[in-house]
Amino acid sequence: MKLQKSNNPADDAQALIIENNDLDGVYGDGLSIPVIPDIPVTHEFADGIYIRKMTMSEGDLVVGAIHNHLHAWFLMQGRVLISNNGEEIEHIAPCYTVSEPGSKRLIYAVEDSIFVNVHKNPSNTRDIKELEDEIVSMTIEQYNKKNK
Repeated sequence: MKLQKSNNPADDAQALIIENNDLDGVYGDGLSIPVIPDIPVTHEFADGIYIRKMTMSEGDLVVGAIHNHLHAWFLMQGRVLISNNGEEIEHIAPCYTVSEPGSKRLIYAVEDSIFVNVHKNPSNTRDIKELEDEIVSMTIEQYNKKNK
C-alpha cells in the first residue's frame, strides 16, 4: 500500500513537536525515534518476536512513527485516546488490536497507561536500531521506498 500525504492529526502534532523541541519536556526531530526520559520504553525478546513496552503517565502525548508491517499492540493498563491516520478511538485496558501497515498513531494517555507493541523479529536480532529501521519509517517517502 502506497501512502500519500494526508491531513493526519499525528502529522500536525509531529510538526508542532519538531518546531518546539528546544523546550523542556518536548522531544523529537522527526528523523529518528527519540529517547524520552519521562516515557520509559523497555525491550523484550522471544523466538522470532520483539516486544516493545512503553509506560505513559496521565497527560503524556506521543507521536508514533509509521509502522511498516502488520503487528499487534496491547493496552495492558490505563486509558488512551488514539488518532490513527485520522480515525480517533478511545481504548480502555485491557484490550488489543491489530495495526495495519502504514499506521501512524497519535497517542494521548488519559490515565497512566502501559502500551505494548509486538513485532516480528525473524532474525532474532537484539539490536534496537536495526529493529526500528525494519519496523518503522519516519516519513511517507521512506515508508513507500521500503514497501514497494
